[in-house]
Amino acid sequence: MGSFKLSFVVICFLTLAIFQTTHAQNSQQDYLNAHNTARTQVGVGNMVWNATVADYAQNYANQRIADCNLVHSGGPYGENLAEGSGTFTAGTAAVNLWVAEKTYYDHTTNTCASGHVCGHYTQVVWRNSDQLGCARVQCTNNGWWFVICSYYPPGNYVGQSPY
Repeated sequence: MGSFKLSFVVICFLTLAIFQTTHAQNSQQDYLNAHNTARTQVGVGNMVWNATVADYAQNYANQRIADCNLVHSGGPYGENLAEGSGTFTAGTAAVNLWVAEKTYYDHTTNTCASGHVCGHYTQVVWRNSDQLGCARVQCTNNGWWFVICSYYPPGNYVGQSPY
């Protein structure tokens, strides 16, 4: 009986380890942590998870599952999109990509360096956007990952500084 219990414990542990590995850096808290770290660096308050916004993000991600196209939804929320393979198995890799745009953003002039993109970063740190919902799907056309984060209220208004 003792070896059965040990075998059961080992199987449970392995199942848990596999579950944790496949869901690493894709939880609500992982997305929040990645966003809130960037926001803390510029003195902006933390975001909270919003289930309605997350449902919207998941529904839109499901619409992109066949093509993985980076086409904005046109919905009521602010939105960042990304796609990729490899490290994109972790949705937070997309957030890190967006945050990396900080290098090109000049807060003093509220401009982005010529030839670069900063709008994903400014949405991440947009002071008034304080609710978040993200989703990730693996695309059927190429096996890549499509990641969407939606923000409420939306940000990135022309002529306004994010913080």
